[in-house]
Parts: sequence; structure tokens; C-alpha cells
Amino acid sequence: MSLIVQKFGGSSVADPERIKIVADRVAETLRAGHQVLVVLSALGGTTDKLITLSKEITDNPSDREMDMLLSTGEQISISLLSMALHELGIEAISLTGAQVGIITDSSHTKARIKEISGGTIQKELDQGKVVVVAGFQGIDLSNNITTLGRGGSDLTAVALASVLKADQCEIYTDVDGIYTADPRVVADARKLELISHDEMLELASLGANVMNARSVEFAKKFGVTIHVRSSFNQKDGTLITEEAEKMEDAVIRGVTKNTEESKVTILHVPDTPGVAAKVFKILADVNANIDMIIQNVSEKGKTDISFTVINSDFAKVQKVLEELCTEVGADSVEYDQNIAKISVVGIGMKSHSGVAAKMFEVLAHESINIKMISTSEIKISCVIAKDQADKAVRVLHEEFDLAKELIPE
Repeated sequence: MSLIVQKFGGSSVADPERIKIVADRVAETLRAGHQVLVVLSALGGTTDKLITLSKEITDNPSDREMDMLLSTGEQISISLLSMALHELGIEAISLTGAQVGIITDSSHTKARIKEISGGTIQKELDQGKVVVVAGFQGIDLSNNITTLGRGGSDLTAVALASVLKADQCEIYTDVDGIYTADPRVVADARKLELISHDEMLELASLGANVMNARSVEFAKKFGVTIHVRSSFNQKDGTLITEEAEKMEDAVIRGVTKNTEESKVTILHVPDTPGVAAKVFKILADVNANIDMIIQNVSEKGKTDISFTVINSDFAKVQKVLEELCTEVGADSVEYDQNIAKISVVGIGMKSHSGVAAKMFEVLAHESINIKMISTSEIKISCVIAKDQADKAVRVLHEEFDLAKELIPE
């Protein structure tokens, strides 16, 4: 008997009616002869409401208590879905991350999974039950509840699919699959039938919000194929899988924007060994998520260091850097919160030249100034002004002809 893991996001379980629809879908899978493990996010909007509630108490809640608070959202959704399945005459049991043995480190609000014991789930599955697991959460070795960060339910689903050797891992969301660009920005964005783990990892980390980046990283590491599809219809979605030769026929697979980062520049830092290490060690100590890093050419023994940081970490970065400036002998720190990161991604770039030149030419033609550049084997990213982000995505999507489906020769 095959095992199917089905993960449903917040929009899929937004209210009782949507939960009943999910229950019908799970029942359909069960009756087709499969074992079913369901992973749920909190009801749509619940996490944001809980965050707002915490702010009515304090502007500076501890990360541990935020994990205690936010983990309750998923417990509501799993119990309600189990009740809906019971109403359909299906045996089901809801379990928290701690109850199924998802052990994490102690990095509250963005914990990393250390190990998973699948024994409890397997026992319940073998008894013919649908197992409904709370996504987004785990427990550390000190028995503290932890959460895996935004989008962490995707990670829960992929990790459980890997440990239990599931035959399929389905991620249900409010879109039909992975598109060449955000359809809300690019009207003729095209749904992809197939995309590699590497490409999806870049797209997810660069602003495509359909999949959690860490979940894709986990899927790549353990060879889990993911089917991203809509919970609002029965259409096939996009398969995220290992790289296939035919994928290289398309040079660029997608264009993304990320407007959730800020640019930080430390001015006139002494250009001596160990200074950069000290700066980024301090940022690592406060668990700040740093992305693009550029150090300018040294002039008169001084240099500037620029990097981008996700906005949720901006306040703590600003706090530690103001103190650090005096310590390392830098002049000052400049902040720019009105930026966007625009990226083009595709494994075909490995064997095709000229992509960067074309990207820069298109942006220059549209008078879009580039503030920072970062590249890898399969992506090119540029930091630009936030108010030009949508325009940049549209012109790049058109230039690389992404609306047209590639017909293999």
C-alpha cells in the first residue's frame, strides 16, 4: 500500500467549509487505496493574528514564548480536520510536532530539524488511520516547543515524506503550480510542468513564495519529488524533481522579485584582516539572515561593506551595528529599506553565455539602476529600487520569452 503525504496551507483550511473540502479530498485519496499522512498549516490569517495579539502585550516578546504562542495555530487546524474526517466515517488522529518526534535545535522561531522518529506515525497508519500532523513545529532536547519559521509546514511535510519513504509528497496551495513569474505581476506568466530542485531552491530563496526554501533544500538532499498543486481544483500542478537532461533546453525558467530585504552599508571600515570576520560573526550571533555581500575596493586603508538582510531581522541588525561601528573603527552605517532583489533562474545558464549581459542591457534600456549584483551557476540577482521591481520583472520575462512554451527538438 502506497503512502501519500498531503500538505495543505492556510488558505486551504481558512474556514470550516474549506476544512470540509480538504477532508473530502483526503477521503478520496484514502479510498483510492493509499495510506494518507496530512500536514496542516494554521487556518489562514491565524499566525498574523497571534503576532498582533503578542504586540498588544509587548513590543519585545521572547522567542521562546512566541513559539509557544504561534504553535497553537496548527493545533487548531489539525483537530478540526480530524473532526471533519470523523464525520465522514474515517478514523483519524491529530498529532503535534512533539508527539510525532520532530526534534529540532533550540533556535526559536527558525529552528532546524535534527532528527525525526517516524514510529508513532507508522503505528497509527498501520491501524488504518489518517494521521494529521501539525506543521511548522517541533521540540528541542530540553522539551521546549520550537517553530521552523515562515512556511515551515512545507518543511514538515517534506521531512516526514523522506523519513517515512512516502511514494508521493503533495503540497496543496492556492495556486496551480510554479509559474515563470508571479501571475499577479506578469499577465502571461506560464505554469511549469517540471522544475529541478536546484531551480526551485533558487526561486524560493529569491522571492517566489509558493514553496519554503528550506523544504526544497531538504527535498534535494533526500531525493523527495514534490507535486505542487491547487487545493481549489483537480488540475495537475508542477513537479519539483531531480535535474533531467531536457530541463537544460530552457536557459531561463523564471523571474522573481523579493521586496522583503533591506540594504546595509558599513562605511569606511579599516581594511585589515579579521574586521569582516568580526562583523559577520556578530551578525551570526544574533541569528540574522544575511544574503548578498559586497566589499568595495580599498582606498587609503578603508573600505565599504554592503549586504542585504531580511526585513524581519532588520531591527536587531541595526542595533548591533550601531555599537559595532565604534568597536571596529568604521565611520557610520547607511540603511536602504526601499530596495528589491530581481533574479533570473535556470539550470540552462550553465551551458549558455550572455544571460548577464542581456539582463543588464534590458534594465539599462528601462533606466533601472543596479545597486548590487550577485551570481551563481544558475541565477543572476540584481538589487534595484523597490518602486521599479514590477516593471523589471515584466521586461525580463518578455526579453527571455518565458511566456512561450519550449518545444523540445
